[in-house]
Amino acid sequence: MAERKPPSAAAWPPRAALTVLNHDLPRVDGPAKVSGRARYTHDVRLPGMLYARVLCCPLPCAEVTLDLAPARKIPGVEGVIELMTGKTGYLGQPVAAVAARTPEQAEDGLRAIVLTLVPKPWAVDHAQATAEGAPKAGRNGNVSKENVAGDAKDAEAAIAGADAVVEATYTLPVQHHACLETHGVVVDYRGGDQATVYCSTQGTFTVLDDAPGELGLKSSQVTAIVDHMGGGFGSKFGIGIEGKAACMLSKQLGKPVHLMLERPDEFVTAGNRSGSRQTLRAGASRDGKLLGFVGDVTKLGGTGGGSFPGSRPYIYSFEKSCVRVRSVYTHTDSARAMRAPGHPQASFAMESLVDELAAKLAMDPLEFRKRNLKDPVYRRHLDAVAREIGWPDHPNKTAPAALADGIGVGIGFAVSTWGGGGGDGCEVDVRIDRDGSVVASVGTQDLGTGVRTYVAAIVAEEFGLPLDAVVARIGDSRLASATPSGGSTTTASLAPSVKNGAAKLRGMFAERLAKTMGVDEARLRFAGGRVADEQDSKKSLSWQQACAVLGQEGLSARGTHQSDLAANGIHGAQAAKVRVDTLTGRIEVLKMVCMQDCGLPLNRMAIRSQIQGGMVQALSYGLLEERVIDPQSGWALNANLEDYKIAHPLEIPEMVALIDDEDARGVIGLAEATVIPGHGAIANAVFNACGARIRDLPMTPDKVLAALGKVG
Repeated sequence: MAERKPPSAAAWPPRAALTVLNHDLPRVDGPAKVSGRARYTHDVRLPGMLYARVLCCPLPCAEVTLDLAPARKIPGVEGVIELMTGKTGYLGQPVAAVAARTPEQAEDGLRAIVLTLVPKPWAVDHAQATAEGAPKAGRNGNVSKENVAGDAKDAEAAIAGADAVVEATYTLPVQHHACLETHGVVVDYRGGDQATVYCSTQGTFTVLDDAPGELGLKSSQVTAIVDHMGGGFGSKFGIGIEGKAACMLSKQLGKPVHLMLERPDEFVTAGNRSGSRQTLRAGASRDGKLLGFVGDVTKLGGTGGGSFPGSRPYIYSFEKSCVRVRSVYTHTDSARAMRAPGHPQASFAMESLVDELAAKLAMDPLEFRKRNLKDPVYRRHLDAVAREIGWPDHPNKTAPAALADGIGVGIGFAVSTWGGGGGDGCEVDVRIDRDGSVVASVGTQDLGTGVRTYVAAIVAEEFGLPLDAVVARIGDSRLASATPSGGSTTTASLAPSVKNGAAKLRGMFAERLAKTMGVDEARLRFAGGRVADEQDSKKSLSWQQACAVLGQEGLSARGTHQSDLAANGIHGAQAAKVRVDTLTGRIEVLKMVCMQDCGLPLNRMAIRSQIQGGMVQALSYGLLEERVIDPQSGWALNANLEDYKIAHPLEIPEMVALIDDEDARGVIGLAEATVIPGHGAIANAVFNACGARIRDLPMTPDKVLAALGKVG
């Protein structure tokens, strides 16, 4: 007899056999969220709790002195601490914090602090930072050492032999994460040897790396809670300076402290997507083959280095290439990871360049792309989005149409790549009790992507139960360990552990039931809320009857990561259709289409939601978003959600999300890939509509008119 594979190594069932997974699943926490019952960190209210606020430096570089005494005299103020004095390094650097009995009293306390500033020279943008004699913003100057990949002479020689050459500079602004819930914590420490930290974070267990040291406790003495959190997009790892301030105040005062950043502070001190300047030069042959590429890339990451996806041409294949990458430092807060760090910047420049080469050769930009993408998956994805967007019937495939009425309609394309793989670090406890209840427990956090739902769904699938028969418990460091959520790795790290735990438990349960039912455990099948002998339908128990054989202790198993249940490396393609009014410069996005692979889809509804959300974020980046700091005064001019423009319902077009069901691999995270190509596709669609090539984001009406030569 062939040796049976142990349950711990169980594979995903054939997709056609799935009854819960790979279907549209409503989110199990949806009712709690829409009704307001879901508790976010901002919602935490504890007896005796104090509210804290942070004072941020309003100048990019200044000598700071503080007089905290007046703040301590404000009614209701119970604690005031200094976070730094001396010379500040960036606009928005926190210098003090106040805790009081009400938020209003804390704000009064902030206003009472005597903040003395002696302005020092600063550099807040590329021009200031690279000017002769610029004030130093980085540790070793304002321009880092170049990272060079490839041979410049070979690349230039390849370009010299090309039939079409394009050289252009593409610039992208700093984009903010704009999380609906700002950064912050509630620290509940009243002395003694135990503390609880409620945190809006992308890593439940990362809180245990930071908070215990600030509180003078061991990691085992601190509990981290992340019931729900209102978005992070890469910006919420660790407790940050705001979390450290809350720990200091709570330790000093012996009371819970609620410190969530105010929105203006969020804009200047909580990170951002780095800006970018890319001067690219490339050539192609008459038959549409990419020959040579030279890239000169500058990352603008404030006091940090910024992001860019390696020193190579992005996705497309050139015969010869040379890429130089450097960072330029400024007196602004450090960039942090933001969905697919560096990829949206690289994608916009490369997709624009490829489109410009296709136009110079009078070639179909879709066919031009397909000729220069080695991976056949991209060609399949591009063909799918082209059909859905209407490219086969589109009239102006090789050049913008002549516009009689000033209104042009165009279509553009772009592709993306991402990893999305997982790894070890997630452990999941799955338990069945004699009353029929099933619980899956893991300390992981849910950024809003639907973790609770697929944790419950995987277990429900294993036992043939409906989704609502399983409870997923997450967001508590007292539960089984889990990895942080970054790089779209959560699903590929967590789902295999859930599957492994459920499979182990099913094997244990089947062994117990086989003895009770008098059958071979290998013949037991869990389906439709019953357990039955697949060869004798009379030997069947309802789920409740089956669970009744368990003792008071129930039955439980712990799952660990199984690498064969996950995969890595995804592809995506997007198409955008726009209408451009060449009299006003207004761009209206009419439709966006994305095809994405992700291995096994756990929840098709959630995947489409993630794809659509990524397209909206890319649209917003392309048309609206830009941090504005006045270089002369050093003031942040749009550090609020009124002046910092993001996409609203009126800007959001028809969106079509296509899931690549030809991808037969295990689970892979996909969300970050969906934000990469959309803004490039829109820019290419604008050119296709009216001939306006916009190389500087955001694509505002004045830039359209300038590209058309209608304004200076």
